Amino acid sequence: MNWDIIEGNWKQMKGKFKEQWGKLTDDDFDAIEGRHDQLTGKIQERYGVTRDDAEKQVKEWQNQAKDDWFH
Repeated sequence: MNWDIIEGNWKQMKGKFKEQWGKLTDDDFDAIEGRHDQLTGKIQERYGVTRDDAEKQVKEWQNQAKDDWFH
């Protein structure tokens, strides 16, 4: 799924992100506001992984994202 679609539907996507990265708080998601670089930074911070690992996790999640998540 294209990141622009995810960013444009951020409020609907927050629940799906919470399922994947439960250590991220509502305040984290409010601060991220759909920005890819902010998301990877927060994953890196909360989970203690490298930037590359955080990027890989987000990319894998993005590849699994489904259009029907918006309905």
